[in-house]
Amino acid sequence: MRAIIAGAGRFGSQAAQVLATAGHDVTLVELDDDRAAELAGSLPVRLLPGDACEPAVLEEAGAHAADLIVAATGDDEDNLVIGLLAKRQFAVARVAARVNDPDNAWLFDDRWGIDVALPASAPLISIVQEATGADDTVALLRLAKAGVTVIEAAITDRSRACGRTLGEIPLPAGTLVVAVVSDGATVAPDAGRRLRPGDELLILSHSADPAGIRALLQ
Repeated sequence: MRAIIAGAGRFGSQAAQVLATAGHDVTLVELDDDRAAELAGSLPVRLLPGDACEPAVLEEAGAHAADLIVAATGDDEDNLVIGLLAKRQFAVARVAARVNDPDNAWLFDDRWGIDVALPASAPLISIVQEATGADDTVALLRLAKAGVTVIEAAITDRSRACGRTLGEIPLPAGTLVVAVVSDGATVAPDAGRRLRPGDELLILSHSADPAGIRALLQ
């Protein structure tokens, strides 16, 4: 699947990471040059600086051949414009848009070219699954081969892993931390990275029970 994600904030970068790890061709468009530079080389995606509200930028991102466009910026007006362009100008089969302000949810429908409205408060994995239209979790939660699943874990000040480095956590064999989201930014999961309250981890595993992994961390 060819996917374009507009907005490289917390949700956009996480969604890009999950979709790319699942083997999809992902282009991540980000308006802020500093944010784009910060993410360069840290995600397995094509990173395109630019304003996704501009048709030329969406065209450069490959909108004509895209199967999915996700408008994931922090501005509802921008997300509506991106959705409308994706559907009306580029005839993208599936368009999803993030709703930042619940009061604006009524706008996010097919009048603006949007197939799926994504509440900002929804869990990442369920959002990505809904956005891609996958009824079967195998498509997104099982990666590369059967049994590989994506697990989310949030660190609080009471978590067992709080204050420890990733290298100090005895994760089971076949389990890998693929991303750490801290203060809204996705950072490399270096073994020396010390976990803090508010950090969120994206973990791949083909051998362990998700509840068991979360128990090690939370």
